[in-house]
Amino acid sequence: MKHISILVPAGDAVVGSIEGPHKVLSQVNDFLVGLGQAPAFEIELVGLTRHKTFTRGLFTLHAHRTIDEDFRTDLIIIPAPHGDLAEAVALNHAFLPWIIRQHRAGAEVASLCLGAFILAATGLMDGRKCATHWLGAQQFAAMFPAVNLVAEQVITDEQGLYSSGGAYSYLNLVLYLIEKYVSRDMAVCCAKVFQIDIGRHSQSPFVIFSGQKDHEDEPIKKAQEFIEQHFAAKLSIEELAALACLSRRNFERRFKKATSNTVAEYIQRVKIEAAKMSLESSQENVSEVMYSVGYSDTKAFRTLFKRITGVSPGAYRDRYSRKGTAALAA
Repeated sequence: MKHISILVPAGDAVVGSIEGPHKVLSQVNDFLVGLGQAPAFEIELVGLTRHKTFTRGLFTLHAHRTIDEDFRTDLIIIPAPHGDLAEAVALNHAFLPWIIRQHRAGAEVASLCLGAFILAATGLMDGRKCATHWLGAQQFAAMFPAVNLVAEQVITDEQGLYSSGGAYSYLNLVLYLIEKYVSRDMAVCCAKVFQIDIGRHSQSPFVIFSGQKDHEDEPIKKAQEFIEQHFAAKLSIEELAALACLSRRNFERRFKKATSNTVAEYIQRVKIEAAKMSLESSQENVSEVMYSVGYSDTKAFRTLFKRITGVSPGAYRDRYSRKGTAALAA
Protein backbone atom coordinates (compact mmCIF):
# COMPACT_ATOMS: atom_id res chain seq x y z
CA MET A 1 0.00 0.00 0.00
CA LYS A 2 1.39 3.39 -1.00
CA HIS A 3 1.29 6.24 1.50
CA ILE A 4 0.00 9.44 -0.11
CA SER A 5 0.63 12.81 1.56
CA ILE A 6 -1.61 15.60 0.27
CA LEU A 7 -0.22 18.86 1.57
CA VAL A 8 -2.40 21.40 3.35
CA PRO A 9 -0.65 24.65 2.39
CA ALA A 10 -0.13 27.74 4.50
CA GLY A 11 -1.92 30.82 3.20
CA ASP A 12 -4.91 30.38 0.92
CA ALA A 13 -5.29 27.48 -1.49
CA VAL A 14 -7.63 25.99 -4.07
CA VAL A 15 -9.48 23.58 -1.78
CA GLY A 16 -10.67 21.52 -4.74
CA SER A 17 -7.07 20.58 -5.52
CA ILE A 18 -6.88 19.04 -2.05
CA GLU A 19 -10.30 17.43 -1.91
CA GLY A 20 -10.31 16.31 -5.57
CA PRO A 21 -7.27 13.99 -5.46
CA HIS A 22 -8.41 12.68 -2.07
CA LYS A 23 -11.82 11.83 -3.53
CA VAL A 24 -10.51 10.11 -6.66
CA LEU A 25 -7.81 8.12 -4.86
CA SER A 26 -10.29 7.08 -2.16
CA GLN A 27 -12.63 5.89 -4.90
CA VAL A 28 -9.85 3.64 -6.20
CA ASN A 29 -9.63 2.06 -2.75
CA ASP A 30 -13.40 1.56 -2.71
CA PHE A 31 -13.34 -0.09 -6.14
CA LEU A 32 -10.55 -2.46 -5.09
CA VAL A 33 -12.23 -3.41 -1.82
CA GLY A 34 -15.44 -4.06 -3.78
CA LEU A 35 -13.47 -6.47 -5.95
CA GLY A 36 -12.20 -8.28 -2.88
CA GLN A 37 -8.72 -6.77 -3.13
CA ALA A 38 -6.63 -4.72 -0.70
CA PRO A 39 -6.80 -0.92 -1.00
CA ALA A 40 -3.93 0.65 -2.94
CA PHE A 41 -3.47 3.85 -0.97
CA GLU A 42 -3.24 5.21 2.54
CA ILE A 43 -4.18 8.85 2.00
CA GLU A 44 -3.39 11.51 4.58
CA LEU A 45 -3.50 15.29 4.71
CA VAL A 46 -0.18 16.71 5.92
CA GLY A 47 0.17 20.28 7.12
CA LEU A 48 2.33 22.68 9.04
CA THR A 49 -0.43 22.69 11.66
CA ARG A 50 -3.28 20.33 12.49
CA HIS A 51 -6.04 22.72 11.45
CA LYS A 52 -6.19 25.24 8.63
CA THR A 53 -8.94 27.48 7.30
CA PHE A 54 -9.28 28.60 3.69
CA THR A 55 -11.37 31.05 1.65
CA ARG A 56 -11.83 33.49 4.54
CA GLY A 57 -12.92 30.79 6.93
CA LEU A 58 -15.40 29.14 4.58
CA PHE A 59 -13.51 25.82 4.71
CA THR A 60 -11.57 24.19 7.54
CA LEU A 61 -9.29 21.21 6.90
CA HIS A 62 -7.97 18.90 9.60
CA ALA A 63 -4.56 17.43 8.80
CA HIS A 64 -3.85 13.84 9.81
CA ARG A 65 -0.20 14.70 10.43
CA THR A 66 2.21 17.63 10.50
CA ILE A 67 5.67 17.65 8.95
CA ASP A 68 7.18 17.69 12.46
CA GLU A 69 6.13 14.06 12.93
CA ASP A 70 8.51 11.25 12.01
CA PHE A 71 7.07 9.27 9.08
CA ARG A 72 7.89 8.21 5.53
CA THR A 73 5.66 8.75 2.55
CA ASP A 74 5.63 7.41 -1.02
CA LEU A 75 4.00 10.32 -2.85
CA ILE A 76 3.63 13.99 -1.94
CA ILE A 77 0.87 15.89 -3.71
CA ILE A 78 1.26 19.68 -3.70
CA PRO A 79 -2.09 21.42 -4.31
CA ALA A 80 -2.55 24.81 -5.92
CA PRO A 81 -2.04 27.92 -3.79
CA HIS A 82 -4.40 30.84 -4.28
CA GLY A 83 -3.48 34.51 -4.41
CA ASP A 84 -0.05 36.11 -4.70
CA LEU A 85 2.26 33.31 -5.84
CA ALA A 86 5.55 34.75 -4.58
CA GLU A 87 3.90 35.21 -1.19
CA ALA A 88 2.53 31.65 -1.34
CA VAL A 89 6.05 30.29 -1.88
CA ALA A 90 7.32 32.31 1.09
CA LEU A 91 4.46 31.19 3.34
CA ASN A 92 5.13 27.54 2.48
CA HIS A 93 8.90 27.73 2.83
CA ALA A 94 8.83 25.35 5.81
CA PHE A 95 7.56 22.56 3.54
CA LEU A 96 10.58 22.77 1.22
CA PRO A 97 13.26 20.97 3.29
CA TRP A 98 10.70 18.34 4.27
CA ILE A 99 9.80 17.69 0.61
CA ILE A 100 13.49 17.47 -0.31
CA ARG A 101 14.20 15.10 2.57
CA GLN A 102 11.27 12.84 1.69
CA HIS A 103 12.29 12.83 -1.97
CA ARG A 104 15.84 11.82 -1.09
CA ALA A 105 14.35 8.98 0.97
CA GLY A 106 12.49 7.72 -2.11
CA ALA A 107 9.22 9.67 -2.21
CA GLU A 108 7.82 10.90 -5.49
CA VAL A 109 6.39 14.43 -5.72
CA ALA A 110 3.48 15.73 -7.81
CA SER A 111 2.41 19.37 -8.15
CA LEU A 112 -1.10 20.30 -9.20
CA CYS A 113 -1.64 23.45 -11.26
CA LEU A 114 0.05 26.42 -9.50
CA GLY A 115 1.47 24.04 -6.91
CA ALA A 116 4.37 23.94 -9.39
CA PHE A 117 5.62 27.16 -7.78
CA ILE A 118 6.14 25.36 -4.47
CA LEU A 119 7.69 22.32 -6.15
CA ALA A 120 10.06 24.51 -8.17
CA ALA A 121 11.09 26.39 -5.02
CA THR A 122 12.62 23.15 -3.71
CA GLY A 123 15.17 23.19 -6.54
CA LEU A 124 14.22 19.62 -7.46
CA MET A 125 12.90 20.72 -10.86
CA ASP A 126 16.03 22.61 -11.95
CA GLY A 127 16.92 21.42 -15.44
CA ARG A 128 13.70 19.40 -15.67
CA LYS A 129 10.42 19.92 -17.50
CA CYS A 130 7.56 21.38 -15.48
CA ALA A 131 3.98 22.41 -16.30
CA THR A 132 1.71 24.86 -14.52
CA HIS A 133 -1.41 26.91 -15.22
CA TRP A 134 -0.86 29.01 -18.32
CA LEU A 135 -1.97 32.11 -16.39
CA GLY A 136 1.08 31.79 -14.15
CA ALA A 137 3.55 30.79 -16.86
CA GLN A 138 5.26 34.15 -17.31
CA GLN A 139 5.74 34.67 -13.56
CA PHE A 140 6.94 31.08 -13.17
CA ALA A 141 9.56 31.54 -15.88
CA ALA A 142 10.79 34.73 -14.19
CA MET A 143 10.95 33.18 -10.71
CA PHE A 144 12.47 29.85 -11.74
CA PRO A 145 14.67 30.36 -14.83
CA ALA A 146 16.55 27.09 -14.16
CA VAL A 147 13.34 25.07 -14.69
CA ASN A 148 12.33 24.02 -18.22
CA LEU A 149 8.77 25.37 -18.29
CA VAL A 150 6.48 23.57 -20.75
CA ALA A 151 3.40 25.74 -20.34
CA GLU A 152 1.41 23.95 -23.04
CA GLN A 153 1.58 20.48 -21.47
CA VAL A 154 -1.00 18.95 -19.15
CA ILE A 155 1.33 16.37 -17.54
CA THR A 156 5.07 16.05 -17.05
CA ASP A 157 6.87 13.05 -15.58
CA GLU A 158 10.50 13.65 -14.74
CA GLN A 159 11.57 10.40 -13.09
CA GLY A 160 9.11 10.58 -10.22
CA LEU A 161 8.70 14.36 -10.17
CA TYR A 162 5.34 15.17 -11.72
CA SER A 163 3.51 18.36 -12.62
CA SER A 164 0.18 19.20 -14.20
CA GLY A 165 -1.43 22.01 -16.11
CA GLY A 166 -4.04 24.45 -14.94
CA ALA A 167 -7.29 24.21 -13.05
CA TYR A 168 -9.08 20.84 -13.17
CA SER A 169 -6.55 19.31 -15.57
CA TYR A 170 -4.78 18.19 -12.40
CA LEU A 171 -7.24 15.28 -12.52
CA ASN A 172 -5.42 14.02 -15.63
CA LEU A 173 -2.27 13.73 -13.53
CA VAL A 174 -4.20 11.88 -10.82
CA LEU A 175 -5.41 9.40 -13.46
CA TYR A 176 -1.87 9.07 -14.75
CA LEU A 177 -0.66 8.15 -11.27
CA ILE A 178 -3.52 5.68 -10.80
CA GLU A 179 -2.54 3.98 -14.07
CA LYS A 180 1.08 3.84 -12.92
CA TYR A 181 0.41 2.63 -9.38
CA VAL A 182 -2.63 0.39 -9.97
CA SER A 183 -3.58 -0.32 -13.60
CA ARG A 184 -4.75 1.18 -16.86
CA ASP A 185 -8.17 -0.41 -16.38
CA MET A 186 -8.59 1.32 -13.01
CA ALA A 187 -7.59 4.67 -14.50
CA VAL A 188 -10.11 4.26 -17.31
CA CYS A 189 -12.80 3.27 -14.81
CA CYS A 190 -12.15 6.41 -12.75
CA ALA A 191 -12.13 8.54 -15.90
CA LYS A 192 -15.61 7.25 -16.74
CA VAL A 193 -17.00 7.62 -13.21
CA PHE A 194 -15.68 11.17 -12.77
CA GLN A 195 -16.14 12.04 -16.47
CA ILE A 196 -12.53 13.09 -17.00
CA ASP A 197 -11.04 13.28 -20.51
CA ILE A 198 -8.19 10.81 -20.02
CA GLY A 199 -6.66 11.60 -23.41
CA ARG A 200 -5.97 15.30 -22.80
CA HIS A 201 -2.31 16.19 -23.36
CA SER A 202 -2.24 19.94 -24.04
CA GLN A 203 -3.43 23.14 -22.38
CA SER A 204 -3.05 25.06 -25.62
CA PRO A 205 -6.77 25.22 -26.61
CA PHE A 206 -7.56 26.89 -23.27
CA VAL A 207 -4.91 29.62 -23.38
CA ILE A 208 -6.18 33.19 -23.68
CA PHE A 209 -3.40 35.38 -25.06
CA SER A 210 -3.66 38.90 -23.67
CA GLY A 211 -0.15 40.10 -24.37
CA GLN A 212 2.74 40.24 -21.94
CA LYS A 213 2.74 43.82 -20.68
CA ASP A 214 4.01 43.21 -17.16
CA HIS A 215 7.19 45.16 -17.85
CA GLU A 216 8.43 48.76 -17.72
CA ASP A 217 9.66 49.19 -21.30
CA GLU A 218 7.21 51.85 -22.50
CA PRO A 219 8.34 51.97 -26.17
CA ILE A 220 7.79 48.21 -26.39
CA LYS A 221 4.34 48.54 -24.80
CA LYS A 222 3.52 51.16 -27.44
CA ALA A 223 4.55 48.72 -30.17
CA GLN A 224 2.51 45.92 -28.57
CA GLU A 225 -0.59 48.12 -28.46
CA PHE A 226 -0.07 49.08 -32.12
CA ILE A 227 0.16 45.40 -33.10
CA GLU A 228 -3.04 44.60 -31.18
CA GLN A 229 -4.91 47.47 -32.84
CA HIS A 230 -3.67 46.74 -36.38
CA PHE A 231 -3.21 42.97 -36.36
CA ALA A 232 -4.98 42.49 -39.72
CA ALA A 233 -2.50 44.78 -41.49
CA LYS A 234 0.83 43.69 -42.93
CA LEU A 235 3.19 44.86 -40.20
CA SER A 236 6.94 45.14 -40.68
CA ILE A 237 9.56 45.07 -37.96
CA GLU A 238 11.09 48.25 -39.40
CA GLU A 239 7.75 50.07 -39.04
CA LEU A 240 7.34 48.93 -35.46
CA ALA A 241 10.94 49.83 -34.60
CA ALA A 242 10.43 53.31 -36.03
CA LEU A 243 7.25 53.66 -33.98
CA ALA A 244 9.29 52.86 -30.87
CA CYS A 245 12.09 55.19 -32.00
CA LEU A 246 14.61 52.36 -31.88
CA SER A 247 16.94 50.67 -34.32
CA ARG A 248 15.66 47.35 -35.63
CA ARG A 249 18.30 45.35 -33.77
CA ASN A 250 17.72 47.13 -30.46
CA PHE A 251 13.95 46.93 -30.90
CA GLU A 252 14.01 43.16 -31.51
CA ARG A 253 16.30 42.57 -28.52
CA ARG A 254 14.18 44.68 -26.15
CA PHE A 255 10.92 43.20 -27.47
CA LYS A 256 12.08 39.63 -26.81
CA LYS A 257 13.36 40.56 -23.34
CA ALA A 258 10.11 42.32 -22.38
CA THR A 259 7.56 39.87 -23.81
CA SER A 260 9.42 36.53 -24.06
CA ASN A 261 8.34 36.44 -27.73
CA THR A 262 10.03 37.53 -30.91
CA VAL A 263 8.16 40.25 -32.79
CA ALA A 264 6.96 37.72 -35.38
CA GLU A 265 5.76 35.31 -32.67
CA TYR A 266 3.87 38.10 -30.92
CA ILE A 267 2.12 39.18 -34.12
CA GLN A 268 1.17 35.56 -34.84
CA ARG A 269 -0.26 35.04 -31.36
CA VAL A 270 -2.32 38.25 -31.55
CA LYS A 271 -3.70 37.21 -34.95
CA ILE A 272 -4.56 33.70 -33.75
CA GLU A 273 -6.22 35.06 -30.60
CA ALA A 274 -8.39 37.31 -32.81
CA ALA A 275 -9.20 34.28 -34.98
CA LYS A 276 -10.19 32.25 -31.91
CA MET A 277 -12.57 35.00 -30.75
CA SER A 278 -14.12 35.17 -34.21
CA LEU A 279 -14.55 31.40 -34.40
CA GLU A 280 -16.23 31.45 -30.99
CA SER A 281 -18.70 34.24 -31.69
CA SER A 282 -19.21 34.90 -35.41
CA GLN A 283 -20.88 33.01 -38.24
CA GLU A 284 -17.91 33.48 -40.57
CA ASN A 285 -16.40 30.35 -42.07
CA VAL A 286 -12.76 29.46 -41.48
CA SER A 287 -11.58 31.10 -44.70
CA GLU A 288 -13.37 34.33 -43.86
CA VAL A 289 -11.85 34.33 -40.39
CA MET A 290 -8.43 33.69 -41.92
CA TYR A 291 -8.72 36.72 -44.23
CA SER A 292 -10.07 38.93 -41.43
CA VAL A 293 -6.94 38.45 -39.34
CA GLY A 294 -4.56 39.09 -42.23
CA TYR A 295 -3.74 35.65 -43.67
CA SER A 296 -4.27 34.53 -47.27
CA ASP A 297 -2.51 31.15 -47.30
CA THR A 298 -4.97 28.56 -46.02
CA LYS A 299 -2.37 25.89 -45.31
CA ALA A 300 -0.10 28.31 -43.44
CA PHE A 301 -3.01 29.62 -41.35
CA ARG A 302 -4.27 26.17 -40.40
CA THR A 303 -0.74 25.00 -39.55
CA LEU A 304 -0.07 28.03 -37.35
CA PHE A 305 -3.47 27.81 -35.67
CA LYS A 306 -2.94 24.17 -34.78
CA ARG A 307 0.61 24.79 -33.57
CA ILE A 308 -0.55 27.51 -31.17
CA THR A 309 -3.86 26.02 -30.01
CA GLY A 310 -3.26 22.31 -30.46
CA VAL A 311 -6.37 21.85 -32.62
CA SER A 312 -7.50 22.81 -36.13
CA PRO A 313 -9.67 25.93 -36.68
CA GLY A 314 -12.66 23.74 -37.47
CA ALA A 315 -12.21 21.60 -34.37
CA TYR A 316 -11.81 24.74 -32.26
CA ARG A 317 -15.08 26.15 -33.62
CA ASP A 318 -16.91 22.88 -32.97
CA ARG A 319 -15.73 22.85 -29.37
CA TYR A 320 -16.01 26.51 -28.35
CA SER A 321 -18.44 28.35 -30.63
CA ARG A 322 -21.60 29.70 -29.06
CA LYS A 323 -23.63 27.64 -31.49
CA GLY A 324 -21.75 24.51 -30.48
CA THR A 325 -22.08 25.10 -26.75
CA ALA A 326 -25.78 25.91 -27.18
CA ALA A 327 -26.26 22.59 -28.97
CA LEU A 328 -24.51 20.75 -26.14
CA ALA A 329 -26.74 22.44 -23.58
CA ALA A 330 -29.93 21.59 -25.49
